[in-house]
Amino acid sequence: MSLFNVLSLIGGLALFLYGMNIMGSGLEKLGGGKLEKILERLTSNPIKGVLLGTLVTAIIQSSSATTVMVVGFVNSGIMRLSQAIGIIMGANVGTTATAWILSLSGIQGDSLFMQLLKPTNFTPILAMIGIIISMASKSNKKKNVASILLGFSVLMFGMDTMSSAVEPLKDVPEFTKILVMFENPILGVLAGCVLTAIIQSSSASVGILQALSATGAVTFGSAIPIILGQNIGTCITVILASIGANKNAKRAASVHLYFNIIGTIIFLSLFYIINAIVKFNFMGDSVTAVNIAIVHTCFNLLVTMIFLPFTKLLEKLAKLTIKDGKKDVDEFSVLDDRFFINPEYALDNTQTMAFNMAYIAQETLGLSIDCMKKLTDKNDEQVIQNETLLDRYEDELSKYLIKLSAKLTGVHQSRKVTMLLHSIGELEQITDYSKNLLFTARAKQDKNSIFSENAENEMKMFSSAVSDIMDMTVKVFVNNDMTIAYKIEVMDEVIDMLSEELKKSHIRRMRDGKCTVETGIIFTDAVTSLAKVSYHCKNIAAFVIQMNDASYEMHSDAHRERRDSAEYKRMLKEYQQKYSLTSKK
Repeated sequence: MSLFNVLSLIGGLALFLYGMNIMGSGLEKLGGGKLEKILERLTSNPIKGVLLGTLVTAIIQSSSATTVMVVGFVNSGIMRLSQAIGIIMGANVGTTATAWILSLSGIQGDSLFMQLLKPTNFTPILAMIGIIISMASKSNKKKNVASILLGFSVLMFGMDTMSSAVEPLKDVPEFTKILVMFENPILGVLAGCVLTAIIQSSSASVGILQALSATGAVTFGSAIPIILGQNIGTCITVILASIGANKNAKRAASVHLYFNIIGTIIFLSLFYIINAIVKFNFMGDSVTAVNIAIVHTCFNLLVTMIFLPFTKLLEKLAKLTIKDGKKDVDEFSVLDDRFFINPEYALDNTQTMAFNMAYIAQETLGLSIDCMKKLTDKNDEQVIQNETLLDRYEDELSKYLIKLSAKLTGVHQSRKVTMLLHSIGELEQITDYSKNLLFTARAKQDKNSIFSENAENEMKMFSSAVSDIMDMTVKVFVNNDMTIAYKIEVMDEVIDMLSEELKKSHIRRMRDGKCTVETGIIFTDAVTSLAKVSYHCKNIAAFVIQMNDASYEMHSDAHRERRDSAEYKRMLKEYQQKYSLTSKK
């Protein structure tokens, strides 16, 4: 084997690994987090879990990605350990799909149909289609399809290059001697385990073995232990992912390890015991890429069928290994760096947390308004708790979104991150002003201040208007409702005008001696806090609009033209009539 063969082997391996990475990334992005959502929801029993784990892994072409996501689910409390076990088993079965795809490179035959099935003949066409789509399309979905086509083409080209580079090894006695060593089951398992642990992909290591099979020097006796060792080696990715996770996530990672180690021991023991009795004649025969795919699939299917009735025992074994400790799962556990393996899913999780933040802010405003009417210890305590909680929400979400933004590539995703970062800051400010309103309610009670009938009616009307704009804002934020989003600015303008009118009206009452200066300050403070809530609601609506329309600017000429439009004036008049102070007195 010459130096140039070695260089070809290295280049082929590089292309193979790069192609697998591109194809896997494209498949994950095309799924857009939907596959992970399916895993999260449809795991009510082990059989469903196995089927879903198999399906998702076969689609995204990575058992490590599936299992790391499962560890993240368990760590965040989204999924129970018992649910995770079935998916982990299914991931082992699903990863065998890659070996079957790679086995296409070994197709032989002179007929036109067989020739067309050979990757070296059809992948150049796929590569050209992928390049055309990638260059001509602006759609992220189409670009993801292009990545899959290009990744597959590069993967198969790398596989073919490796096979061609190692073919001269069939005439090298030293190479054959090394492979004969691996016919020792322990050495073969260790070799497969170490190789897979280094490259952190059982699919890739199986592909390398399939490429080596082109030499004709790889026998069934050496291939079988190596394949089993590769299943153990892939556990390293999940073990590393579980570092720093809670006890249940560590248990999920340990289940993956135990499943593969015990499965390997059982399979090897049965196989070699039967071989000792029956003497399998094929053990010295050369394997092909298809033979390796068959062995890989048979092993994982057999082990899964053996363990499926004993998922409870696996769970107990994991719990015996990792003892119970204090409860360590809270609502912020979903902000897990392990989900960065699929940034789209991580972004969906973050958005869900932000929606929860919006609902808490909405509730807090309502409680504070109730406190202005009648202060209760229960509402007082809840407002303070909510405000403290949203401070943590803002801190945790902001840090997570900043880290996540480095993993995202899509333009719309980047806009969504920007919108969320700005909006969670606005929501936190809303709870701050809700707390200020609570302090105003406390001052009102402590000083035994009583609003006049007109002041009470005005506060009721103003509070209603601010509650309405808050409700509209939550709908816009959660449902991405652009129709309502454009109405919020009109509402905020009406609330601004009401705020000025209320302050002037109360000054007149103080001047006429209808209320005290102390009561006037309390009234004005309440109006100011509520008006600030409206201002932040308007900002959130503007951020949502900007996410959907990058050209939108609050102070642009187009924006001024919209404010001067007949539709804007119509809505302004409608809201002015709805929240008219004179009509409610």
